[in-house]
Amino acid sequence: MSSLFFRKYLNKFMSKLKNFVLNGEHYFIKKEITLLQLITYFNYNSSLLVLEYNNLICNKKNWDKIYIIDNDKIEIITIVGGG
Repeated sequence: MSSLFFRKYLNKFMSKLKNFVLNGEHYFIKKEITLLQLITYFNYNSSLLVLEYNNLICNKKNWDKIYIIDNDKIEIITIVGGG
């Protein structure tokens, strides 16, 4: 396989993926998903977290309306009780 063919194939494949950062880790997705689906996938307890979406605190009522797009930055901060 020529390297030119491989680069064209890789570029075509990668162009279909969305790149986003979650808590400092890079992820790639092909499917359109909402913030709520992301939280569910990673098994977070939605009642005990704060979500920052592209440097802004995101209201919980909007999580099912916001779709992850290329280059999004998401931080999930979990609240832990203790004494």
